[in-house]
Parts: sequence; C-alpha cells; structure tokens
Amino acid sequence: MQQHARFHEVTLITPTAPMSAEVHGGRAKCLQRLIRLGMPVPTTVALSFHAVHAIARGQMPDIAEIIAPFGPGPLLSVRPSSLDPDWGGPGAILNIGMNCARHAAMAAAIGETAATSLYLRFIQAYAIHVARLDPDAFDLPDHPTPAALEAALAAYEDETDERFPQDPQEQLTEVLRSMARAWDGTTARLLRQAKGAPADAGLGLVVQAMALGVGGNGAAESGSGVIQFADAATGDRRITGRYLSQSQGREALTAESGAMYLIGDGRGPSLQERCPDVLARLIAYGNQIRVRLREEMQIEFTLENGDLRLLDAIRLPRASRAAVRIAVALAEDGIIPRDEAVMRIAPQALSELLHRQVDPRAPRERIVTGIAASPGAAAGRIVFTADEAQASAARGEDCILVRRETTPEDIRGMHAARAVLTLRGGITSHAAVIGRGLGLPCVVGAADLAIDFRQRRILAPDGRQFIEGETITVDGTTGDVLVGQPPMLEAALDPAFQTLLGWADDVRDIGVRANADTPRDAQTARNFAAQGIGLCRTEHMFFEGDRIGLMREMIFAETPGDRAAVLDRLLPLQRADFEALFDIMQGQPVCIRLFDPPLHEFLPSDKAGMRDLAEWLSLPVSEVEARVEALQEYNPMLGMRGVRLGITVPEIYDMQARAIFEATVAVSRNGDPVVPEVMIPLVSAMREVDLVKGRIDAVAAAVRVETGVNFAYRLGVMVETPRAALRAADIALHASFLSFGTNDLTQMTYGLSRDDAGRFMSSYVKLGVYEEDPFHTLDIEGVGELLMIGAERGRRGRPDIVLSICGEHGGSRKAIEFCRNQGFDYVSCSPFRVPLARLSAGQLAIRDARLRQG
Repeated sequence: MQQHARFHEVTLITPTAPMSAEVHGGRAKCLQRLIRLGMPVPTTVALSFHAVHAIARGQMPDIAEIIAPFGPGPLLSVRPSSLDPDWGGPGAILNIGMNCARHAAMAAAIGETAATSLYLRFIQAYAIHVARLDPDAFDLPDHPTPAALEAALAAYEDETDERFPQDPQEQLTEVLRSMARAWDGTTARLLRQAKGAPADAGLGLVVQAMALGVGGNGAAESGSGVIQFADAATGDRRITGRYLSQSQGREALTAESGAMYLIGDGRGPSLQERCPDVLARLIAYGNQIRVRLREEMQIEFTLENGDLRLLDAIRLPRASRAAVRIAVALAEDGIIPRDEAVMRIAPQALSELLHRQVDPRAPRERIVTGIAASPGAAAGRIVFTADEAQASAARGEDCILVRRETTPEDIRGMHAARAVLTLRGGITSHAAVIGRGLGLPCVVGAADLAIDFRQRRILAPDGRQFIEGETITVDGTTGDVLVGQPPMLEAALDPAFQTLLGWADDVRDIGVRANADTPRDAQTARNFAAQGIGLCRTEHMFFEGDRIGLMREMIFAETPGDRAAVLDRLLPLQRADFEALFDIMQGQPVCIRLFDPPLHEFLPSDKAGMRDLAEWLSLPVSEVEARVEALQEYNPMLGMRGVRLGITVPEIYDMQARAIFEATVAVSRNGDPVVPEVMIPLVSAMREVDLVKGRIDAVAAAVRVETGVNFAYRLGVMVETPRAALRAADIALHASFLSFGTNDLTQMTYGLSRDDAGRFMSSYVKLGVYEEDPFHTLDIEGVGELLMIGAERGRRGRPDIVLSICGEHGGSRKAIEFCRNQGFDYVSCSPFRVPLARLSAGQLAIRDARLRQG
C-alpha cells in the first residue's frame, strides 16, 4: 500500500492540511471540509491508511506526536475512516485518557456521578473491544456509584491479571492497535468485500478531542444527539433524529428512555423547546453542508455546558427509494448536475422499488436459502401443483407454488401463485426466467429441501416439517425461504423514479426492449417505457385456458390436414393475442419468436394426466402412453424443437404467421401502422431460414390478397447455436435482424444444462473454475467471442443488419456494456429489468463521455 509523498501519516486536520479521502478516508476528509466551513469541530488528528496498516503490522507511530495538538491531559475518541462509510469498520472508542486521577479531578468539577459514568463507559469499551474480554463482566450498572467503579476495575484486573491501564499514551496505543488489527481480520475483510470493497481497502483513523456531553448539576445543558435532514426510508426533506441529555456518542439513538425529539410537534419533549437556538444552528449547518458537500448528511453533535460541537458528519444511510428521491431533489435544486444524479444510483437498487420486500428490520426465521432468481418477496400457503395454485387463487388465498422444478405446463399455476420455490434449477432455469418475466418472486436450487408428495409436506434440512397449507415467505431478493409472514415494504414507483430514468434515457445510446409473452407482460413493459418487445415467446400463449387441450389434439393428429384443422381453431386465439400486443405497444416494434419448444412439453408425464388426456381425445390410455413415449427424446433441448419443428411440421408456423399478419392488418386499420418482426428460433444453417422464409412470404402474400391491405414485416433469426454465430454472414442474407439468445447460446457453448448447473455451480465459482455463473453474468471471453464473430460476420453479409441480445443477460450492466462496445442496436430483457437496463445504459454513456473529456 503506497503512501503519496505529499501526505503525512499523522495529520492535524486544518483548513489547509494536505488531505485526501483516498489517503485518509471519507470521514477525515469530511471533517476537514466542515472545518473549512467554519463549523465547531473539536481538534482532530487523522492517521492515514498507510499508518494504520503499519500499526496492524506492529509499527506504531509516535503517540506523543498524535497527542500533542490536544494539550495536556486530554480526553480523546478514535473513529474509523474508510474510503466508503458503507464498508463499515471497528466501532468508535470514547473517553481515552480517563483514569483514576482524571476521575477524581472531574468528580470535583462536574460531580462524582457524571465523572463515574464517563470512567465506567471507557472501562467497558476498552475491556470488550481492546482487551477482548467477556462483555457480561462489564455490563453498565443502573447507577454509576463508586462501588460500581471499583467492581469494574476489579473485574478487569481479575480477567487480565493486570491493573486497568492508567497511562493515556498506553491506552491510545492499544486502542489504535486493536482497531487496526480488527480491520485486517478475515471476518471484517469478507464483510466489506461483500459490500463492494476491494480486498486491499485501507482504513484511516481519526483521533478527536472529546466533547463530553455530561455536566454537573446546575450547569448549562449537556448531552449528545444525531440529526438528519431527510427521511432515511423515503428521502423526503424533514428533520429527524434524537437528543439525550447527559450522554455521549450515539446513545440518543439507542436509549430506551429519556431521549427527546428534535422538533417540537406535540409527540413529547424536544430539543427545539429546550434549546431553540441550538436547533436553529444545527438546521443552518445542515443546509450549508447540503449545498457545499452536495449530499444529504447525518450530523453527530454534542452539547457541553451549552457549547455546540459537531463531532461527525456522514452520508445519510438510506433505503433505495430514499436514495432515488435524494439524488433527484439535489439535481432539481441545482446542487448537482442531472448526470451525477443518474450516476449516484446503483441499478440493482431499483429492484427494491419495483417489488415488495421483506422489511429489513423484521426478524428472519430461515427454513433454507437457495438461489435468488427473481427479486421481491411474497408470503402464502404451500401448494404443490399448478391446479392447486389456481384453486387457491380462485378462493382468494395467497399461495406459494413449491415444485422440484417447473415446466411450461406449470405456467398457469405460476400466474396464480404469489411466489415460486423450486428444489432444482439455476438462475436461467424455467422457473427463474418466467418468474422474472412475471415479476414473481422466485427462489430456485433449494436443494437442501425435500418434498414428500405422499404426506403433502416439505422437509427442511434441520428436520422441521411444513405441511401443505402452512404459510411461508419466499424472498427472491436474498434467496431466503422464511417461516410465516414477516412485515413487508410495498413497491414504490414515485415521480422521482420516473424522473431519474428519464434523465438516463436522455443520454443513453442503446435501445432497451422487453421480453414479453402476454398482454399483461406487454403492459408492464409499456409502463416501464420499454422501446418495444424484443422477444415474445409464443409457446407460452398455448398454455392459457383450453389452448393446451387444442395443442394436445394437434399433436395427436395423424395427417397434415388434421393438424391444420386443429390449428385453425387456435388461429383466432393466437390472432387475438397479437392484436392485444400490438394495441398495447402502439406502433413500437414487436419481435415475435415462432414456436420453439419440443412437443412433449405439452403432454402429461404422470399416469393421471395421461388418463385425463385419453378421455379428452376419446382414445385408449395405451395409445396415449405410446404416443407420449414416442415423442420422448434423449436430449430434448437439442432435439426436435425450434426451426426443426417448423420445417417438419410446417402447419404450426403457417398458422402463427397468418395470426401475426391478420393482427397486423386489424390493428393498423385502427391506429398506428404495425411492422411486426418475425423471428426464427434455433437456426444453425442458412437453408433453414430459406425454407421458412419461403412459407412465411407465401402466407403474407395470401393475407395481403385476402384483406386488400398492404403491410410490411421483418424476418430475423435468433442466434442460439454456435454454428449460427459462425455462419452469420450466410444467414444474414435472408434476415433483417439477428438477435442473440444468450441463454441457449451459453448452454451450447459450455455444453452445460442450465437447469442442472445449480447443483455444482457455486462450487465451480468458489474454486475459480468459472469467475461467475455464466448463466447469470455474460461470459465475455467465450460466449462474448461468439457474439463478436456473429456480429462481424452478420454485418459482412448484410451491412444494415440489426443486432441485439434477448437472453436473460440482456438486463445486466456487463452485457449492456459489451453490446454498446460492439455496436449492437438494442438489448431486450424481462419487463421488470427494463428500468435497471435503462439506468445502466445511461450510466455507461455518461461514464464514456467523461472519459472522452479527460
């Protein structure tokens, strides 16, 4: 860790002292800025990152040099000063320098009770945090008496076989050593890394003269408090905080009784009533700090015999919704530019605004922790089948659908459930993808759970049992499955949210569309200002209502004519779906992927389901079983699906094309002209595109003749196979656009099933086999190279080809950055990730603009 030559390792903080947050930490630098503003900050000395790192290695600075600025016999405090306060650090130690001689002198000046209270607090802090002794032996007494002080000193001596240190220099030395080593400890390092800190993040320390906050009887007001100028939960501008007479540090926030409000509003005693001039000064300081430090701050203050001291000012801790409102308010007040407001909000924080969340203050009784697959939280009764979920919803009862893994047949149940929990699967499993599309909380890969279908119960790893009908909570943000129903925080989409995203839209240079399969999805996408639909997976429409029965009837049809007859009955239903999508999107592009999954996904897998199907079709059960068995494949994801099914059973694509074009004509007559985008899935050869294009062109021509309406459409390819990326130049000759489906492309590139990867992926990441789960974070080196090859060769075949990605990676910052660098036209992601993608794209554009400006 290198120390810059112009900075000192021990620095008295003055207005002109050479200091930097990167060398001394944010707290130290902030205190210097308060001093520059002429605010009443006690004398403070800052120790640099380098100095503290040296202390942890046993190289102590000159303690006399540190103490000298404070004059003879000071009382001191030490606080941590990291680059980012969110990274945490060791707790503050107050009243350093307190000893028996100082206690006696202070008892004469401020009273024995106040002096004894100070000494007891220091003994407790030193014993627990410096000497690392058992906290139970040093509980503070209800009354700070001389006997209690003697007992505390005796307890320290009993535990250590040494007298409590009386030399202030020795006390400070040991405090500094303890705090430096605590920062370097393994637990502390892992905790701050989890908050985004680099492994070698430094810690500074600030040594400050104590403002006591306690005084004798008859003296002017003494005490301590904390004041905030914005609500930490909502971001609204209002004064909050607490003040406690005869206290120190942050005791006002933790006191069970005696603390008073700051503003006199009838709730109880207030600082405004007791010391109105003090509150007025605090408000003036707060307004000045907001403008000059360009941030909403929290001030820690002390009154010592009526004299106000500002001990600390830190960035106000805030919830995500408050962070958005504060950033927008600072920009609207002209304190920061709009670009900076956009840059201040982490895209992932928006997820908390889009979904209900478990109240962070609520206790969490965990059953198990799986993979957080779709954010948000919901509680409901346990159900085990899609039918039970639908029945529960019909009764108005919230339910959680619990499955080993979901299939397309479960979609109706997922729509009915409040959340989904699966034992298998990863971040791009069926349940995860559909959950994110629906905005449905989802936890997958909870492999430590077991389902006992016979007893209708789930078994937790610790032996607890939860039977069908019991209430549990699924937290898709953290991956936790909780007992019962803890308090929730509702979603909060307020004007500040819309304003911030509007500013991001003003600067971003890549389009953002949504993956939307139903009118409900499309409306959500529209509400979040998606610039069209980048992927509509039409197969999901066939699981609605009675359509699955018609699909099964089509599968069992013996001839092309019989299949076409059944599909004719599906045609008006599919046409109505597309009309609804086009109406909602109001002329924005809608990219419709033709039918993709293997047919066996529409057939039952259990005997009861086969009996029901036999009854529906008026066929013997044996014939149904034989047909289901005949459609089974060794590896269906690489078998008869996508374009292969469209070529061998062309009636399906013919029906879908007709539904798309008839809907185009109907909606264009009543509103904005529609230019649908038709996408062919799972292509690996140019000839496949050629064959399908010929049939779709024929259907389009027929609809034009039948309706007398001319319309345009664009045909494109979903690039999901490595061969399609390699042969993109040929394929582009017959396509207007190439949309890279990174879910399947990742699966095929790695030769890895995304539904099974959750079983070992965490071990692979821990061992460094993969840096990240490639189904969660786009693999730039491998899959990314295929994307670059496909994009370059696609442009070679057709210079005006439109390029995009539409897999689950589409909403991630890393993927958006990659697509911008490669000149892609847009990304497409699930509707609830559209706001995150819009913000990420705007931030990347701002970052690059700043880099260009130097």
